Amino acid sequence: MLSSLQIENVAVIQKAEVHFQPGLNVLTGETGAGKSILIDSINAILGNRTSKDLVRTGAAKAVIRAAFEQVPVPVQDRLEKAGYERSEELMLSREITAEGKSSCRINGMPATAAILRELCGGLININGQHDSVGLLNPARHLGILDDYAQNQEVFQDYYRLYRELVRIKKELDAMITDEAEKQRRIDLLTYQVQEIEDAGLTAGEDQTLENRRRVLANASTIRDRVAKSYALLSGDDESAGGVDLLGEASNAMETAAQLDDSLSGAAGQLMDLYYTAKDVAAELIGRLESYGTNDAELDDIEQRLDLLYKLKRKYGETVEDVIAFGQKAREELEHIQTSQERYDALQAEKLRLYRLAREKAEALTRTRLNAFEELNKRISGTLDFLNMPGVRMTLQHSRGPLASHGQDSVEFYISTNPGEAPKPLAKIASGGELSRITLAIKNAMADKDAVPTVIYDEIDSGVSGKAASRIGEVLRQSAQGHQILCITHTAQIAALADCHLLIQKNITNERTYTEIHPLDENGRVEALARLISGDHVTELSLANAREMLGLSAR
Repeated sequence: MLSSLQIENVAVIQKAEVHFQPGLNVLTGETGAGKSILIDSINAILGNRTSKDLVRTGAAKAVIRAAFEQVPVPVQDRLEKAGYERSEELMLSREITAEGKSSCRINGMPATAAILRELCGGLININGQHDSVGLLNPARHLGILDDYAQNQEVFQDYYRLYRELVRIKKELDAMITDEAEKQRRIDLLTYQVQEIEDAGLTAGEDQTLENRRRVLANASTIRDRVAKSYALLSGDDESAGGVDLLGEASNAMETAAQLDDSLSGAAGQLMDLYYTAKDVAAELIGRLESYGTNDAELDDIEQRLDLLYKLKRKYGETVEDVIAFGQKAREELEHIQTSQERYDALQAEKLRLYRLAREKAEALTRTRLNAFEELNKRISGTLDFLNMPGVRMTLQHSRGPLASHGQDSVEFYISTNPGEAPKPLAKIASGGELSRITLAIKNAMADKDAVPTVIYDEIDSGVSGKAASRIGEVLRQSAQGHQILCITHTAQIAALADCHLLIQKNITNERTYTEIHPLDENGRVEALARLISGDHVTELSLANAREMLGLSAR
C-alpha cells in the first residue's frame, strides 16, 4: 500500500508530505485547492505521461517521491526479474525539469518512465471521474467481464490459435492471383530458365574466352617474338646462342672454382642459368606450333562472347550473376507450379484451425456469460444498498466472426425503474446513478483485483443524502481488503474515513501555496461542518458534524 507521498514544486504545491493509513483515506478541500495535483503526482510516480507544465512556476524542477509497504508478490517478482532489489518496501522517485526532462529511480537505482509503468503498474488503481463516463462505452464492457472471469489462460489458448489462423489466411490471400497474370509469369520464367540453361554457362568462362581471343588475334606477332627468342637462345651456324654461351661460361667457372673454393657459388649459379636457359629454349620450340592462326576458332569465340554479353545485359553484370538469376527463376517457377499443392494444404490447415479456434472461442464465451451472471448478482446487491432498488442489469450478447478478442459482442443494458425495458447505459443513467453503478462494479470486482491501493476521484459526483452515506459504507467495506484513497465533497463519505486529509489553498505575496494537513477529531468536525454548510460554519453544522462522526464510529 501507499504509505507516504512527498511533493516538491508540483503546480501550486511548493512542498508537502502526506502519510496515508490502511483503510479509508479521505481527502477534502475546496474546488481548485489542488486535489487533482495529488492524482497527477501519483500518475507521474507510476511512470505515466507528464509534461513540464507540472513544474511550479519559477522552479527548476519538480520532485515526487512515494513509499510503499507490503508490496504485492507479483510486483516483487517483476522487480527482481528486471534486476532491482526484491523487497516488501519500495521507494519510487521522479524528477521533471522545467525543460521537460524526466529522471526516475526505483529504490535508488536508475529507471525510466517506461520501466516504472511496466514494473509498478500493479501498485495503484486510479478511478477518476472519466471512469464513470468510460463505462458508457460498450467497448469497455468486455474487459470488465474478462477481469471478473479471470479467464486469461482460456483467452491465451484461443489467441494462439487465432494468431496462427490469421497467418495462414494472409499466406492464402497472397497466393490468390489473377490466373492470366500467373500464366504470363510462368511463360516468362520458363523462357528465362530455358535461355540460361541452353547457354551452358560456366563460372569465369568470359574471362577465359577473352584471354584466348587475345592470343588468337595476335598469333602472328606472338609466334615471331617466340621464334626470335628461341633463336637468340639456341644460336645458328655462324654464331653461338645464349645457351651455348652460358655453357661455356659455366665450364670456365667450374675450372676456376677447382682452384678457388670461393668461386664455387658463382659456378653453381652459372650452371643453374645454363640448364634453365636450355629448358626455356626447349619449351619455346615446342610452343611455336601452337601459335598458328585459326580463324574458325576465333569466330566461335567471338560468337560465344557475344552471347555472354547479351545474357549479362539481361540478367546480371557477370556470368556468375546470370547463373544465379537462372537458379532463382527456376526456384520461383517450381514454387508457382507446385503452389496448388501448397494452396490445398493451407486450405485444409485453415479449416482445422478455424474449428479449433471456434471451440476455444466458445469456451471463452462461456467464461464471460458465467462471469456476468455472478457479477450481476453482486452489482444488484450493491446497487440495492446504494439506494437504487429495482435496478436491473442485463447483458446484450451476440456471437460474431472470430476476432482478436474472441467471438463476443457485449454491452451492458440497464433498467432503473420496474417495468421499464433495459436500455444502454448512455441512454438511461444520470450522473449520480452512473457514479453508483461504477462503484458497484468496482466493489464487485474488488476481490478479483490484487492491486493494494485504489483511488476514487469524486466517485460521489451527482449524489447526496442517503445515497452518499451508502457510497461511504461501500467504500469503507472495500477498504477492509484494500487501501482506499477517496477525493470527495460529501460530508457523509468523509465522516466514515479512517484518515481525513484536508487540502488547503493559501495565497501569500501573490503566490498560491497548497498545503495538506492530517486532521485530528476537532479538525475533522470543522472540515465536515464546512462540507455541510460551506464557509458559514454554524453551531448547528458543527453539531451535525459531531453527530455524523459519532454515528460512523459505531
